[in-house]
Amino acid sequence: MALVTIAIPTLAADDGLSACLDSLRAQILGDFEVIVIDNSGQRRVCKTGVTVIANERNVGFGAAVNQAFRQSSSPYFATLNDDTTVEPGWLSALAAAMEQRPEIGMCAPRIILAGDGRLDSAGMLVCGDGSSKQRGHLQPAAGYNRREEILLPSGCAALYRRAMLEEIGLFDEEFFLYCEDTDLGLRARWAAWECVYVPDAVVEHRYSHSAGRASPLKAYYVERNRLFVAVKNFPLPVLCVTPLYELARYFWHVWYALRGRGAAAAYRDSGNSGFDLLKYVVSAHFNLVKQWPRLWKQRKALRRRLTSRQYRALLRRYSVGPRQVAEL
Repeated sequence: MALVTIAIPTLAADDGLSACLDSLRAQILGDFEVIVIDNSGQRRVCKTGVTVIANERNVGFGAAVNQAFRQSSSPYFATLNDDTTVEPGWLSALAAAMEQRPEIGMCAPRIILAGDGRLDSAGMLVCGDGSSKQRGHLQPAAGYNRREEILLPSGCAALYRRAMLEEIGLFDEEFFLYCEDTDLGLRARWAAWECVYVPDAVVEHRYSHSAGRASPLKAYYVERNRLFVAVKNFPLPVLCVTPLYELARYFWHVWYALRGRGAAAAYRDSGNSGFDLLKYVVSAHFNLVKQWPRLWKQRKALRRRLTSRQYRALLRRYSVGPRQVAEL
């Protein structure tokens, strides 16, 4: 049995995946196995030295990762995007941090934007409307060189403890794309599992290589899934004011779009219309109503070791404002 199983979902199955696998072969820690989940529906992946799960259709990120988890037995389980490359000490640094204390259930590496040098992610932050953003995104990577506790990792490159996943459950497959890592991390924090940022574990990432940085697909799923995150995980006092944070974020999206900045402007500059964006927002809220019974049932089934007060303090400590969400 390997110490770590690394799950790599892929849709494109292109040269980026090959580069990712090549970087894994140079790892200092050799006690790992790789499972590539081919979501292309065309059985494009044929690689030696890795296990391949070929799906007949794109089942989404969470479902693909869950397939790999159920096929593995390693005590540690890593998720890795197919548009990343990892430095030789990536896995050894993460595993060493995880083994320090049994309460650590998640570890996040330092993720750097490819060809840029700036930071992509040093873990994740959460807004009061359920949106999540990369901690330190677009800031100098050198400013995040201290190992410390954080809220949760980005699923782009993360290490999880199997015992934690077996306790709290796997990725929510209904999310399909985006925010499933935030949902899982928040569920883990309810159960008092900790997360550590490990700056010595370095990953290079081609941001949103698969779905596009400002695509209609991403616009819809990010908007819908952040609503799912809030309903499932936010304490009731926080959930009650979520619409206020939502309105504030919409205001700042418009503000920055008029000035050619932020996510809304990037969406428009990619050739998409503002009317379509409004349509996705409305559709996301309709889908929330449809999914409400399921989400509320999942909320009630949460494994809770923290009190509501303790959890609210945790969210405040690792929060990001609506203006920052709209600006990035």
